[in-house]
Parts: sequence; C-alpha cells; structure tokens
Amino acid sequence: MSDAAQPTAAEVRAAAEAVKTALDRHLAAVERRSGEDDPAVYEAFNQLAAAAEVYDELLYDRYDEVTPFEIPGAEDALPPYTGPEEPNALSVLIRRDYAVAEPQRLLAHAQRIEAADGDDGSPASGTVHGALGLLFGEFEPDEIASRHKEFGLEEGDSTLWVTAADEPAEPGEWLEAPFEQVDAQQVVCRFDVSAVFDDEIDDEDDEDDDGEGLEEDDLDTDLDTDLDEDEDLEPLDADRR
Repeated sequence: MSDAAQPTAAEVRAAAEAVKTALDRHLAAVERRSGEDDPAVYEAFNQLAAAAEVYDELLYDRYDEVTPFEIPGAEDALPPYTGPEEPNALSVLIRRDYAVAEPQRLLAHAQRIEAADGDDGSPASGTVHGALGLLFGEFEPDEIASRHKEFGLEEGDSTLWVTAADEPAEPGEWLEAPFEQVDAQQVVCRFDVSAVFDDEIDDEDDEDDDGEGLEEDDLDTDLDTDLDEDEDLEPLDADRR
C-alpha cells in the first residue's frame, strides 16, 4: 500500500477507542441480559466484532502489525431464536458436498444399476452426470453418505440446519427454491462439518508437539545414565521375602 493510501495515526487511535467503547457496551449488555438469546447482547457482539475488524485492518495498514485476538464476524453466528416456543413443524436443511474421486468406480456402479433395472435403451451410465443421476435415484442420500467411498466419491463440507415453524409448509410450496426462504431467527440448531476444522486441530497439535518429546539419541543417553547409576547400588539379598 502506498504512503498516500495509508491511514493516519489519528485514524488508528480513533479505531482503538471505538474498540474500547464497543467492549464497554458489550459487557454492559451481558450484565443486563434478559435471557440466553438477548438481542441486545447479539447486537453488542456484532458491534464489537465490526469495531475490532476495522481496528485490525487500520493497524496493519499503518504499522504492519496485527492484534493478538480473533473475533468471529457476524456472519459466523446465528441471530437469537425468535421462533415458536412449541413448534408444530420443523424443516431439516442439509447440504453435503462431494468430489468425484474415482469416476470409473462411479460408472461401474451405475452400470450395475442399469443392468438390474433391465434398461436396454441409451445407457445413462456412460457419462459421469448420468451415472450420478442413477446413483442418487437408486439410493437415499444418507446411504450414499455412508457408502460414498464405495461409489467413488470423496466427502467435502456438509451442514445441517433445523428450523422451526408454527405450521407445516403447503405441499409444493418451496420445492423450486428450497433454501431461499430460510429465516435465520427460526433456526433451532446447526451442525457443520468441514476439513477446515480438522486443519485447525492439526495445527494446534503441531504447536503442542514443538519442543516436546525426546529424540531417540537423548532417550538412549538417559537410559544409559540410569543404568550407570544403578551399578552403584548394593545387590538385593536373594533370600529376602
């Protein structure tokens, strides 16, 4: 970044003061919270996250320095639940991503499906997209998830959202756009699976291992030292009971 585009020291200082103010507001909201999903706490949290992000960016642009903490953005957190206390209906929204890791394995399964169905017409199993259509037409999504390697697929990210409602949706009401009408404040719970989380755990394990443990040579040296020290001990009486 050029010097002309860099923020001034005063702008960085103002951003730091904004973080301090946001911290005070967040603490005050937490102290006055009316329940687990108090919207005031949620709003104060988002304001604190936004202020911290601005400060972090200005600090880096001006001084090439970063903050020692990380605050998740508003998009990473669900808003407070405002749905019915006793839902009469629920929707389960699931997305699972896969990579076609072994196309030949996928095509072979599709050919077996066609053979079992006695389809003598133009074989859909000759293309990957045709084979996928056969596979998902034959098996339930949960079965494909549990047998994905057998079908030549590799798991990617997945997410599951459970949303609540007063009444079930009308038949056919949302089929054309199943995910567009999701109200985040109606989400009861959410479960995410991603390789990103595994990478974070692996990084933490690597950090824990740094500087810990003994090298093989060090271990041998310690054992030799222990043996040398044991040679100075008097032998035990063989008749002692």
